[in-house]
Amino acid sequence: MSIFQRSPTVNNLPITTVKPPLLFYTFAAIMATISERDRKVMWHPYTPMKLWPEAIGIVRGEGAYLIDESGNRYIDAISSWWVTIHGHSHPYIAQKVYEQMNTLEHCMFAGFTHEPAVTLAEKLLQILPGDMSKIFYSDNGSTAVEVALKMALQYWGNKGVNKRRIIAIENAYHGDTFGAMAVSGRSVFTNAFADLLFDVAFIPFPESGNEAQSLAALEGMLQQGDVAAFIAEPLIQGSAGMCMYTPDTLNRYFELCRQYDALIIVDEVMTGFGRTGPLFACDAITEKPDMICLSKGLTGGTMAMGVTATTQNIFDAFYDDDRNKMLYHGHSFTANATTCATALASMELLLKDECTESRKSIVEAHTIFAHSISGHPAIQDIRQTGTIIAIELKAEKTEYHSNIRDTIYRFFLDRNIILRPLGNIIYILPPYCITNDELTYIYNAIQEFLEEYSS
Repeated sequence: MSIFQRSPTVNNLPITTVKPPLLFYTFAAIMATISERDRKVMWHPYTPMKLWPEAIGIVRGEGAYLIDESGNRYIDAISSWWVTIHGHSHPYIAQKVYEQMNTLEHCMFAGFTHEPAVTLAEKLLQILPGDMSKIFYSDNGSTAVEVALKMALQYWGNKGVNKRRIIAIENAYHGDTFGAMAVSGRSVFTNAFADLLFDVAFIPFPESGNEAQSLAALEGMLQQGDVAAFIAEPLIQGSAGMCMYTPDTLNRYFELCRQYDALIIVDEVMTGFGRTGPLFACDAITEKPDMICLSKGLTGGTMAMGVTATTQNIFDAFYDDDRNKMLYHGHSFTANATTCATALASMELLLKDECTESRKSIVEAHTIFAHSISGHPAIQDIRQTGTIIAIELKAEKTEYHSNIRDTIYRFFLDRNIILRPLGNIIYILPPYCITNDELTYIYNAIQEFLEEYSS
């Protein structure tokens, strides 16, 4: 029998009530831990499930901490994959989510609009670098990049110009959808799909001393006249190992693209909203992009959302009586009203003086710590840009699956610190609410690890 039972109508509309279903949970399921239940039903991202079947059951978030089902408190030193810029369960964001849910949770965004989406777009355009004019909403960082690539390629098609080539930087990471994988470096992330990805031209990463070679490679490709767009993670390649390069090099990349009439896409999914010091990495340079991709810190890590911002020039190429020239892209949850309200709340917190001062404090603390461990025999390199610091350990294998990765992870987890090393690279990318005492605790644990590692 159906669990739904029809009740009398009200105003000629049927009312549906729900009869209590059979008990969904057995006693054994109730007594089992989240971790035990998880192992039976879940498939986790970026996880070798046979080698690493255990997952820690988290029941609560509080500021810089995650609390598990046994009551252990972990400092979330990487902001849960770089998203929770204000910390977990922020009461102001929670209040704004509650208010929006009681007003309008969601509506289709084709042919309809709503206040949170429009207000968020207006406020983003006020703070984004360059001459951004239009906001296109999607669901995450990968789709924000996917949208930008489709816009760039169709832009030239709509104008009747045969430009189909994309240029990216070696070892980049732009996401896990197929377009985003195509413009990412060929690696363990993309190996299984390598023969299915469209061709992309890659230039060398502009590490210190190699900038001229990278710039020359870009100019040589641009001179061929068929480049639709250049895409870059500005100043920092995140998943590649927190590899950093100078604002001067980034600015020169953009100058070359302007000279040879190629569009510029910046992936500020990780770097946006204060991570590199200024609000956006591109604020550090004079040349500006044509498209900016955003996600992660956009909602303070509370809800999934992506944004692709564009200039008026890009939009105008799609503004036509010919329906074939419209952008055929959308998502069921495009401009979700609750998510837009969440992003507005996060942005309001971001622009407060207290948040600016907190970011400055983190930058200063990282700088002092980097100086204190400089020259340690276990360290190959120390890199810092803004609130992000990376420590590259000397190791025989430096790839993503280096065995040292698991050793590092477990060492810090045993000390109630969540760090997710990239192979032999330890990095800290903390929420802005983290205190100096909490940072000191992390620094001390890193020093302890360095001593053990070098002994």
